[in-house]
Amino acid sequence: MDCARCMSVRKAKRRKNYPALNQKWKTPPELLTPTEALPRLKLRDGSEVALYWRSRPRHGKMPDERVVSPERVSALEKAFRGFADRGANAVVLPSVGLTFDSIGEAYDFYNLYSWEVGFGIRYGKSRSNVKGTRSMQELLCVCSGKPKNENTTSSRCQCPALVRLLRTDDQGWFICEYRGTHNHRLLSTCAEKLHFPSHRHIDKYTRELVAQLRANNVNLSKVYSIIGTFFGKLENVPFTKRCLKTLCGKISQEQADDDVKKTMEMFSELKASDSEFTYQVQVDDESRIRTLIWSNGRSKLQYHHFGDVVTFDTTYKTNLYDMPFGLFVGVNNHFQSVIYAGVLMRDETVQSFEWVFREFVRLMGGKKPITILTDRARAMEIAISSVMPDATHRWCKWHVLRKAKESLGTHYSKKSNFRLDFHNLVDEMLTVEEFEAGWKEIMERYGLTANTFLIQAYEVRHKWAKPYFSGKFCAKQTSTQRSESANHMLKSYVPPACPMNIFVKQYGKLQYDREQEEGFQEKRTRLGGAVIKSNLPIERHASKVYTRTMFEMFGRVLFVAGSYEVEEVEHKKKYVAAHINPDAMKDWYKKRFAVEVHDDCSYFVCECGRFEHMGMICCHILKVMIFLRIRAIPPLHIVKRWTVDARDILPDHIKHYQKDMGPPEASTFRHSAMYITALELVHMGDSNPDSFECVMTGLCELKAKAASLCESKDGKSMVEKSKEASGSITASLDSMQSRLSSKKATVVTSRKSVQACSGDGSFVQGGCSAIVQEDNAEVSSTLGGGVLLPPERRLKRGHPSTARDKPPYETSGKRSRFCSICRGKGHKSTTCPDEGDTPVKPRKEARCGNCGITGHRKTSCSKPLFSSVAGIAHMTG
Repeated sequence: MDCARCMSVRKAKRRKNYPALNQKWKTPPELLTPTEALPRLKLRDGSEVALYWRSRPRHGKMPDERVVSPERVSALEKAFRGFADRGANAVVLPSVGLTFDSIGEAYDFYNLYSWEVGFGIRYGKSRSNVKGTRSMQELLCVCSGKPKNENTTSSRCQCPALVRLLRTDDQGWFICEYRGTHNHRLLSTCAEKLHFPSHRHIDKYTRELVAQLRANNVNLSKVYSIIGTFFGKLENVPFTKRCLKTLCGKISQEQADDDVKKTMEMFSELKASDSEFTYQVQVDDESRIRTLIWSNGRSKLQYHHFGDVVTFDTTYKTNLYDMPFGLFVGVNNHFQSVIYAGVLMRDETVQSFEWVFREFVRLMGGKKPITILTDRARAMEIAISSVMPDATHRWCKWHVLRKAKESLGTHYSKKSNFRLDFHNLVDEMLTVEEFEAGWKEIMERYGLTANTFLIQAYEVRHKWAKPYFSGKFCAKQTSTQRSESANHMLKSYVPPACPMNIFVKQYGKLQYDREQEEGFQEKRTRLGGAVIKSNLPIERHASKVYTRTMFEMFGRVLFVAGSYEVEEVEHKKKYVAAHINPDAMKDWYKKRFAVEVHDDCSYFVCECGRFEHMGMICCHILKVMIFLRIRAIPPLHIVKRWTVDARDILPDHIKHYQKDMGPPEASTFRHSAMYITALELVHMGDSNPDSFECVMTGLCELKAKAASLCESKDGKSMVEKSKEASGSITASLDSMQSRLSSKKATVVTSRKSVQACSGDGSFVQGGCSAIVQEDNAEVSSTLGGGVLLPPERRLKRGHPSTARDKPPYETSGKRSRFCSICRGKGHKSTTCPDEGDTPVKPRKEARCGNCGITGHRKTSCSKPLFSSVAGIAHMTG
């Protein structure tokens, strides 16, 4: 009742102040011309108001838009036609009585007018009838209304300009009131007008283009430049870069919504397209994702062939939750980086690393790597010793020496001789003796024996230095730079602060990129020719065995072998490869390397240990082979992982069919007859579906029937004969190992394939067995009755960055300090027990650098300060 009473009072006042409002018009306003539509009333501010009252019949429920008719002339067309007759500056001019099919059409019409005049518009008040149909809508100037606070940067100044729309009887809209007066300055340049929200229009196609570019980690400036090329030039772009930044923020927010659900849906799609795709999720007590690991079938197959050496690094944190991202990376037979699995971790504790390594081994079919390289994280070291106790764990050389430039100062500059000598020592030394001798000489020559950083690096040299890797197969990897480079490549795909679903999607693109590079190397190996440089028989044999990349590496080894000459110590037993120019080498460089020959030149052992470390013969062994006129590389020195047939790995019971095993040596009649018959059955069963079903049914029945008959062995099958041959070879290898144990030489070999030595000295087969596929139960969006939640967001302050994050051992605390007197830990030189009762030297008194008198500084000296350039005296104020 109070609202009705107030409304009646307002109506009475309006009729009293404006008597013309009592007029009631029966002619529909949309049928009248703009000049004679309604009477106008001039207000105090000079604007005119159309006088139209609610005497028209009320409208019921109707659609928001009027059906478009080709016979009806639109308001915009009327404006274009009447522009010449009006003689006004604006082409588009709103007026009372103009009709529109929808509110959107009226908004676009008024927005065109505001662009010509120099202001922006926005939606104002609206009203709906009892049926829920919108019956009134106001379009206001952006400066209308009052600011919320008095002292503010808001541009609202109670501007009276507006357009009020009402409904027509035919479901359209018409202008019943128009105010064109503004109480603020109107803008004139396009650069100013574009900053109004109504003039920053981005169509849906441009929005899709922006979303695609941002998903591929294209920065904001480049996105704006690309859009400018579509419009001809940047001046033609209908929105500003600030508007584009706002749109990118909205796109990022949409991508982050329901992140877990989108990630699980993406995993389901990957599982549907790749049956071998698997993932595992570890959650905490609140059902939040704690750790996530995934891998696909292609990565598992790569690990099956080249998973003997793995690098793992977790210093990449470009995601919405600031979660460390780890990559399991290895090298293929083209010496390219291959990705085995990706890991997102919320924390880097021992328990988290144990879960990651355990799940990684399970996803890869139970095969554990022989060697794994990581950073210096203590938690990772404990987890590896627990999950993979037989694996050789080494630290990344780059992580140990990454602070050399920061700690050594001018000694590590580009023009310093120390940097060159230090890198030669770290990268080129092959034996422990020359490494330690070279380290001592370099430290004494450059006066760095008391440098804390170098002391700490030398104390842990057995975990990162190359000579201490001798006898441990590392596939020529002494650093996690493989993983670092993969992380670096991932930065070009993954935008900063991205959600998990985008991270997983872009990770797949990185894998596809690596597969493309591998395909190029495969084509180059299969079809490309090899360039023979020395025209030696052994080089020609290497060109047929190795891939093109590894053959080029073999060529570099052959080139270095030319710098050595061979001295025979014992005929076909022991030789020495001596450098032909030892005077040109550093004093700590080893100039003579002993090479031992075993089993009538079938296996060579060099004291440098390069073959056991890398899997390719060293220059010393190669020189001895050339001296002995060996025309082909012995089979025991051909590591299959570097060859063309590296992926030709079969299970043990049919291993004799591999290409590198050659034809069967003594094929029996029954084996040949069954083999030919089986091939004929395969050919017949592959003809059509019916023949396939028939052959498969018969083979299954025959297999079940013969299972009981083949239990008794007569010792004449090919499998048993190959076992006897491999047993004799293993016995000879065991005797060879016992002879070489005194020299700590590790024999890495097998029958026509390579074996890698494990940490306890026993031989482990280099090729792994068939991958065991396990059905991975997909993790749904609900877990234990609760919803699977994303990790907590832990974004750092400032703009998101793709910079490499520091590992925990570098941020956990201050580095250890050493006493400058005794070099001990836990105290300083002032509290050193070796110092005794020696009095502490007093500090030097401050002395002026201008006059040389103590008691004041140069800045407070009263003596005139002479300029060293012009000699002009001026007083220091």
